[in-house]
Amino acid sequence: MNDLETTKMQTPIEIALGVDENGMTTARKLYAFLELTQGQFSRWAKSNIVDNEFAVENEDFWRFDINVETPTGGIVKRDDYKLTAHFAKKLSMKGNGEKAEEAREYFTHLEERVKQKVIDLNQLSPELQMFQKIFNSVAEQQLEQKRQAEQLNHVEQRVESIREVVALDTTSWRDDTGNILRKISMELGGGQAYSQVRAESYELLSKRMGVNLKQRLTNKRRRMADEGICKSARDKLSYVDIIAEDKKLIEGYTAIVKEMAIRYGVGKD
Repeated sequence: MNDLETTKMQTPIEIALGVDENGMTTARKLYAFLELTQGQFSRWAKSNIVDNEFAVENEDFWRFDINVETPTGGIVKRDDYKLTAHFAKKLSMKGNGEKAEEAREYFTHLEERVKQKVIDLNQLSPELQMFQKIFNSVAEQQLEQKRQAEQLNHVEQRVESIREVVALDTTSWRDDTGNILRKISMELGGGQAYSQVRAESYELLSKRMGVNLKQRLTNKRRRMADEGICKSARDKLSYVDIIAEDKKLIEGYTAIVKEMAIRYGVGKD
């Protein structure tokens, strides 16, 4: 049976959730179906899936990468998660409204169908049941090998990202730190996250270096005004311009952005 025929047999909710032959959906499909806040998927996934003490990776969910097109036309890798029907139902319970109720009802019925399938298998002859067990064992081994390979690839990518960040120096610090902060913001869902990440980097610099960037920026603008420089030019000044005037601040800021990159697992390219 081809994909087109399979799609025709699916219900609208199964198509919307991208439910596969095993009754599994993905975190991004579920997030979109529940109509949760746009731009906050990464934060939601971290707290509800990755850091969920009641969820077990490779049992309740499986991490995998997808390619996402950026507003500028580039392609970046993003995390997604394959979810069992039971875990998807638990995540749906945290939502409110008609969509959440629809998802909960669907996954409840799906679990019942899976249980019924198990009961039907028990009606097979002992020989066929043994064959089924052997088949399931081989399938599980292959899936586990695939999961391990994917996990290893994910770890290798993170190690490579860290290696690139550690090599970052103060020569092209403006562009490199800016690119890293943009990548971190994309990991957090994009949108307003960039200004939040940038503000975090300045706050960390102020605390570590004992510097008041806001006051320095105000003082510089006043000096420029005294020198007769136009207001538009003064307004273009930013904290980065203040950091650029002090070699120690450049070194401190570069180190802080490196630490943030490693913490969020992103590279500089």
